[in-house]
Amino acid sequence: MKKLTGQVSRKQAILRRYCLLIFLLLSTTILLSQPHWLFTLANRLYPGALYAVQRDDSQPKAIALTIDDGPSPATANILSILDRYDAKATFFNISDHLSGYESIVQQSVESGHELGNHLTADEPSIRLDIADFETALLTSEAALLSYLPSDSQLKWLRPGMGFYNTKMIEVAQRHGYQVVLGSTFPYDTHIHSSRFASEFILRTVQSGDIVVLHDGEDRGIRTAKTLEIILPELQKRGYNVTTLSNLATSDLTTQKRQQQKQAAVD
Repeated sequence: MKKLTGQVSRKQAILRRYCLLIFLLLSTTILLSQPHWLFTLANRLYPGALYAVQRDDSQPKAIALTIDDGPSPATANILSILDRYDAKATFFNISDHLSGYESIVQQSVESGHELGNHLTADEPSIRLDIADFETALLTSEAALLSYLPSDSQLKWLRPGMGFYNTKMIEVAQRHGYQVVLGSTFPYDTHIHSSRFASEFILRTVQSGDIVVLHDGEDRGIRTAKTLEIILPELQKRGYNVTTLSNLATSDLTTQKRQQQKQAAVD
């Protein structure tokens, strides 16, 4: 009896290990492919953030390029590469990083790039008390607006580390922001390889995606190398690489709302 019980226990242990292995393989596959249904599910569970822009095959292919955590010594090189391939980006700069790079930030604006609010420090925003979160948002906003025309507003907010909650969404919306994450994240903060990031983006990217890369002393150097690889290839595939605002104006959902409003007026 003891022998039979031991055999059953061993079989159960083996079954559990196989189940765990299958779960890990499936989880890894999902994470590495980043299917759009995953972001749809995330937005249903935690509404209020933009992950991608809805497009169909009748529209020209386009993606939004976003670059977090700048500026840094690498930003000038990033701007040079973007200019070479006539690509635009939304830079989610951290306001505490602006000192010493004022001319670079101004250059990015004058070159047709967009600024987004990434708060004051490279830290998980969700850990902040909601009052501190609002203070960080407004402090960063004031610093970034100094680079824009007086009648300009910031539209996009990306919380630090990408985590958010309902209260953060409410604060953002009250101040006129859309919280935005992304749909193509090549794990460049964890895997320090521009080759991996390039292959990941080129393998997974679809029209309407929001690509997330990072600036910073080391990360910015890798991002510059990544852009050198992906931008000419994306151009060959017919993609327009642009800012969040430019991509969002072609959102099918937004277009339908505008058409419905116009029809109601008529």
